[in-house]
Amino acid sequence: MSKKSQIYVVKTSSKTVLEDYKKLMHLAEYNKHYDKKSKNILKLNLSWSKFFPACSSPPWQVEGVLKTMIEDGFNPRKIFTAENETVVTNIERGIQGNRWENIIKKYGVWFVPLTRIPFIPYKSLKSKFLGYKNKELHVLDKKIFPKGFSIPGFYVGKSIIHLPTMKTHGHTTFTCAMKNAFGGLLTKRRHYSHQFMSEVLVDLLIIQKQIHPNIMAIVDGTVCGDGAGPRTMIPKIKNYLLAGYDQVAVDTVVSRMLGFDPLKNPTIKLAHDEGLGCGDFDQIEIIGEDVSSLNWNFSVKRSLVIWGDQMVRKGKLNFLNPLMRNKLFMAFPIMASLIYHDMFWYPTIGKKRINGFLETSWGQVFKNYPSS
Repeated sequence: MSKKSQIYVVKTSSKTVLEDYKKLMHLAEYNKHYDKKSKNILKLNLSWSKFFPACSSPPWQVEGVLKTMIEDGFNPRKIFTAENETVVTNIERGIQGNRWENIIKKYGVWFVPLTRIPFIPYKSLKSKFLGYKNKELHVLDKKIFPKGFSIPGFYVGKSIIHLPTMKTHGHTTFTCAMKNAFGGLLTKRRHYSHQFMSEVLVDLLIIQKQIHPNIMAIVDGTVCGDGAGPRTMIPKIKNYLLAGYDQVAVDTVVSRMLGFDPLKNPTIKLAHDEGLGCGDFDQIEIIGEDVSSLNWNFSVKRSLVIWGDQMVRKGKLNFLNPLMRNKLFMAFPIMASLIYHDMFWYPTIGKKRINGFLETSWGQVFKNYPSS
């Protein structure tokens, strides 16, 4: 890459977080990239309908970004917060449980549930692509959806800002900027993609570069998730905010901070090798807080549900993999996930961790956001 990718970093606290989001966005000069007169999407991150620290976009992240944009003169009726759902999450419960609903109303912006808008066949959009027109996909249109797949028509032509958190993930080691597109561009039955997750995330980055004039990630690292992410984690307070326009570089810096070697991550390595962004930490310019020496020594673990999914997708139970496209068969793992996560883990282990978090200064900030 001829010019170093730039990642912007700000240290924050529970008392200054809203002003620190403004500081971060101004440091990144986001208003030079995003047009106040155009429609812009804020892609939220809903990993659980219930609240759990570091799991989904925290309310101060949503408010910090919206508050800055509105104060900077962006038209609230042209800002579209958006999120999808999976077979095990629910949008309505999610925006209430994570206390987004009142923030969205407060700033007068739209909320777009991606389950309720038309999806357009990807092939039909090729003539409208904004860039990377001839870039071939790896697996989405070949191995996963050979008969074709669709993306939200609403997305095409709009700039997007992703709002991920910093956390580990049993399928991808960690999850941040690139993975946040997974929950928006594909339909709720995107679990079909788990078998080729790295290639899928790179495919989604290619598609984003084709349909969005601008892509940015504004990452919340106030409370990060360690262990069996993206749900059954150990919350750890770290007090960092990051932003960047190169999604690969964002993930590279986050990976390094969490304690993982970025170029050993297959998603980052593939995207870097194809010139979709920078996966070499030494070739990234950090602007703001120096994080080059950070290593939090996080470790990735697999929850019982992710372990079972991987056994079927790639392990000893892969003879069952063809059944994963059968809705009747899928009812069993979906029910197993709900029982394990919502009925067993959350009210026992999860509740203890939430209660501990609520005693911290960040827990107090969360409690100050009204529930619907």
